[in-house]
Amino acid sequence: MDEDLPPEEDEERVEPVAPVVPAAPPRAPVPDDAGFRLREKPADPAPAAPAPRISWAERLRQGLARSSNQLTGSITSLFTKRRLDEDTLQDFEDILIQADLGVETAMRITDRLSEGRYGKEVSGAEVRRILAEEIEKTLQPVAQPLELDLEKKPHVILVVGVNGTGKTTTIGKLAAKLTRGGLKVTLCAGDTFRAAAVEQLKIWGERTGSEVIAKQIGADAAGLAFEAYDRAVENDSDVLIIDTAGRLQNKAELMAELEKINRVLGKREPDAPHTVLQTLDATTGQNALNQVEIFRNVSGVNGLVMTKLDGTARGGILVAIAAKHRLPVYFVGVGEGIDDLEPFKAKDFASAIAGTEAVSAP
Repeated sequence: MDEDLPPEEDEERVEPVAPVVPAAPPRAPVPDDAGFRLREKPADPAPAAPAPRISWAERLRQGLARSSNQLTGSITSLFTKRRLDEDTLQDFEDILIQADLGVETAMRITDRLSEGRYGKEVSGAEVRRILAEEIEKTLQPVAQPLELDLEKKPHVILVVGVNGTGKTTTIGKLAAKLTRGGLKVTLCAGDTFRAAAVEQLKIWGERTGSEVIAKQIGADAAGLAFEAYDRAVENDSDVLIIDTAGRLQNKAELMAELEKINRVLGKREPDAPHTVLQTLDATTGQNALNQVEIFRNVSGVNGLVMTKLDGTARGGILVAIAAKHRLPVYFVGVGEGIDDLEPFKAKDFASAIAGTEAVSAP
């Protein structure tokens, strides 16, 4: 009978060692009379230094360049070697109205310009200075920060607006700002009619570390908002941001849906939604003015975000909206990047439109 063999001992693991390759000795230079020469490998280019980040005021100025160039170009043409008279003032007022600044603002600027200057030559620079000052006066009262009442937790932000105005992107950028500020955010994909909006919001949720509450396409938006509120309470969120549909072509149906969302949220928290934020597309001009009227009447809009200011010649519409509705303008956007949503500053905006220099408080 065979004797039992002793158990095999574990072999000691030996990590492979890379062979040592001796450094090549320096090559002797090729003599000039050798009859040949060596083509040396070009050195790797040094990495390019990162482009310096321009200030927000400069980005805003670049974004509003088309609006500013169109307006200031007309001003320069009008006031070159021309005395201030009734015809000039009327032409100037027409320019301001065509720039979407609104009749009320245009009349006030024209009246200001005529004070003590009637019958005299006025320079384009002086006109632009007055223009910037009067626009700033109109915008200063509405340039307010978004205040979050965290005694009502979660603070519910309902985001409304016509499809294409940047609602979902604005929600993502706002969530990024809030999470960077140390707040916990839950997102609700309440635009249940557009699969792209739901998927986009999920991507923003991943980027910002925010939980996203969503359902299948066509689900009841009000019921989803109800569930999202309960989930935000469960996960101890500071803020709940709810996306909504924006099918203005089905206005009656859309308005009924928004009213239902408000009623449902009110059952969970009497003051909810605490903030109703409307996104506006600057490129739509006068249509943006009408949209504020519609959504304010139905959903109780109490704050605005103006998007797509870059690349439009109609940025002046924000002045007309401020003069007529006097709603707080919390943020403006001049691009698609996560950092392209910034608090609204009246002086920066006024100087960018008028083509003057401005120094804002940091």
